[in-house]
Amino acid sequence: MPDTLTITDNRTGKSYEVDITHDTIRAMDLRKIKVHDDDFGMMVYDPGYLNTTLCKSTVTYIDGDKGILEYRGYPIEQLAEKCDFQEVAYLLMYGELPNQSQLDEWVHSLKMHTMVHENIKEQMAAFRYDAHAMGMFTSTVASLSTFYPEAKQVHCAENRMLQCQRLIAKVPTLAAYAYRHSQGQPYNYPKNDLSYTENFLHMMFKMSDNPYHPDPALVRALDVLFILHADHEQNCSTSVMRAIGSSDADPYSALSGAAGALYGPLHGGANEAVLNMLNEIGDVKNVRDYVAKCKDGEHRLMGFGHRVYKNYDPRARIVKQCADEVFQVTGRNPLLDIALELEKIALEDEYFVKRKLYPNVDFYSGLIYQAIGLPVTMFPVMFAIPRAVGWLAQWQEMMEDEERRIQRPRQIYLGQRERTLVPIEKR
Repeated sequence: MPDTLTITDNRTGKSYEVDITHDTIRAMDLRKIKVHDDDFGMMVYDPGYLNTTLCKSTVTYIDGDKGILEYRGYPIEQLAEKCDFQEVAYLLMYGELPNQSQLDEWVHSLKMHTMVHENIKEQMAAFRYDAHAMGMFTSTVASLSTFYPEAKQVHCAENRMLQCQRLIAKVPTLAAYAYRHSQGQPYNYPKNDLSYTENFLHMMFKMSDNPYHPDPALVRALDVLFILHADHEQNCSTSVMRAIGSSDADPYSALSGAAGALYGPLHGGANEAVLNMLNEIGDVKNVRDYVAKCKDGEHRLMGFGHRVYKNYDPRARIVKQCADEVFQVTGRNPLLDIALELEKIALEDEYFVKRKLYPNVDFYSGLIYQAIGLPVTMFPVMFAIPRAVGWLAQWQEMMEDEERRIQRPRQIYLGQRERTLVPIEKR
């Protein structure tokens, strides 16, 4: 016998019984709660979807109170330690970790799609010299749909996977092109004898005919960062991916929209805000004064707290370790000492502990990107490259969901009704 919830409407005295499944009730079951027969029925008002489930998913599990993040059931700590990004991408797309032959085939398929049409270079060249890298990235991702019109055949599983492979392979190329354009430098074509992250660094930083061999520590750090950012459940950009995809739009258009959501400073720009804060603090000796001003409401402590995590973000610990390894290669960033002191003070201060304001993944990731040599305009693009895998995994899952409907939220209308139009000469 299913679990049920009994709701009594005190307006009418009537009681209603609704089924409980997975600790949720169906919003449509509330529609039978009416005062009159011609009422629309009860709805749920939930700004920002703070307590509304969008879908059923098997991709990512988060327990924010316990600081747990899992992809397909595997703890993020194990994946970051033992896998490379391409293995994790396979896991997210197919639901299981690959064996060696499956991984080899997967890696080969991605390498066969790293190139983009030469017209993309012309499109990129049309942007101003100071165009934001994320703006260039979102635009060129959307334009890919015009190169692959068959992508609109979204109900063909084989075709969907082909487009996913193309996107996962091409987003690093588009990102590198955006960076090179912003630097006024010629584009580097992909090299298919390199790994996913090695190839990306090559396209970003190789100069003229000089050989470029990225330091293995930087390659590994970038691989780990890509793993940590690959998916994060139903966040803003992922829900946008699903919303656009629910109209049967092609994945290039949907992913461009998701990247547009990530472009917002409240989502993909948080690590830039951390760097700005550390620069504003300026010196370790100023940290305590800055923390005091945060408690007084004069400043906001960036990189602390998370809408989901009410414990230490499990990704933050891994990123912190990556930062140490990167700085051994690049030299120590003086902002790191400020960050460490800030974290130490905040974690000991009752004000922040009581509010469960722990460091999140953005707190140290910006320092790593800066150490690699990236400008802050590239930070959201670096987020978008791995997150493309999560977006596509979620999109694939949605397309196979028998309960899928085109998204169309309801509203509470509070405007005027039944007004009489007055001719313009009498207004």
